Amino acid sequence: MSNPPIIALPCRHDVTKSVGREINAQNNSYIRAVVAAGGAPMLIPLEVDEPKLQTLYRLADGMVLTGGGDIDPAFYKQTPHPATAGIQRERDTVELTLARWAIADKKPLLGICRGFQVMTVASGGTLYQDIATQLPKAGRHDFLQKRGGFSRDHLAHEVILDADSRLAKLLGETSFLTNSLHHQALKTISEPFKVVGHAADGVPEAIELPDHPFCIGVQWHPEELVEKTEHAPKLFRAFIAASAQFAEQGNGK
Repeated sequence: MSNPPIIALPCRHDVTKSVGREINAQNNSYIRAVVAAGGAPMLIPLEVDEPKLQTLYRLADGMVLTGGGDIDPAFYKQTPHPATAGIQRERDTVELTLARWAIADKKPLLGICRGFQVMTVASGGTLYQDIATQLPKAGRHDFLQKRGGFSRDHLAHEVILDADSRLAKLLGETSFLTNSLHHQALKTISEPFKVVGHAADGVPEAIELPDHPFCIGVQWHPEELVEKTEHAPKLFRAFIAASAQFAEQGNGK
């Protein structure tokens, strides 16, 4: 039996409730989704310089960039909006670097919510920092628990995919309901990335990079929907399969 592909997930900084110490942390929903799809998760701490980060990166067969706080808008040449929050520049630096490496090396990369936005910024794109104030005609996208009692797996709106996109072919669907836990949105994207999915109000919900084995970003949170929808586990299985193929090809290890 072949070894499972190693999937890197960068951490975020958090604070333990018990003793108030800063820790590197990650949501278990991502870890469970990777394990269920056949991957072996590897958490990457933020306290590593670039040579050590490169060492960890080379161990990985695939990369998941997860959700979390906002990216420092200085990385896409904007000043902070009053609604921009949760910035961790150490995390931004690590994730933007990893995203650029994975894009250049054709290493499988899955970006989720914030990760979708990291991929956008890493490739030269920009963001709307607050949908409610900068895209007032758009529908609601911040269905967070703290803003109305919605659970993280609440199916908030429809996503429509381009029928000829790789993502639509992997999932076998061009429209489905998803959860929605974000207040920022893609504004511009650099070629050759393509926007391949939108919400009904026009907000971009999925991007992909042609001529890359697997470089897909989604604005929703499939890790919270693995047991509730058909499209979420399909996405993780396709990503793990691409990572396994990358491992079989040598992966530069």
